[in-house]
Amino acid sequence: MIRRPEIICFDADDTLWVNETFYQDIEKDFIELMARYADRKIISDDIHRREVDNLEIYGYGAKGFMLSMIEAALEISKGKVSSEDLNRIIEMGRGLINEDIILLDGVEDTLKTLSDAGYKLIVATKGDLLDQERKLRKSGLAQYFDHIEIMSFKREEDYRKLLHNLGVEPFDFLMVGNSMKSDILPVLEIGGNGIHIPFHTTWAHELVENTKNLPNFVEIEDIREMLDLIDL
Repeated sequence: MIRRPEIICFDADDTLWVNETFYQDIEKDFIELMARYADRKIISDDIHRREVDNLEIYGYGAKGFMLSMIEAALEISKGKVSSEDLNRIIEMGRGLINEDIILLDGVEDTLKTLSDAGYKLIVATKGDLLDQERKLRKSGLAQYFDHIEIMSFKREEDYRKLLHNLGVEPFDFLMVGNSMKSDILPVLEIGGNGIHIPFHTTWAHELVENTKNLPNFVEIEDIREMLDLIDL
């Protein structure tokens, strides 16, 4: 049982709705598009490296991913990529932005139960402002949240700032998310609590090892399981 938190905070992408699956599908399409210029493994490695290198410039989200694909296409093809292929890459990015929202099983029922029980619920998600606002609006879940925080990064200092603005101490804050690296570990480091719900696909940049025996931390398989861990 987790002590009753003052605030329960949810990540969005791959915690509330499907996200990474779409990126992986687009990446496969991009690799096939560029396969005439280089080996598929080289293309895959290049786009992964470029995504990470560009995070400080473009941030997280579909727009940054699209720009990284364009940069990769120009470099891999040595500038020979056609305007048609560049347009195709732009359409891939637009497709990511306009994907339908597919809620994960049990999400809305869990949020409703927690809200009805009097919990203050918030969302803290990283990514492009317009893109994340659009997703939340399309999801139909905004009604359950008292506060929405769209962050450029999720580091310890970012969570400290969030908690300061919310006027809550770390021990009264529970973070629920699919990424150990960005959702859970930074919150644990500042004295907060975490519930990890792994998603079946995770971006390699978000993977971490050695997460056993962490304090104030629980891992579950389904969001509905958290209702058995906190006081309702």
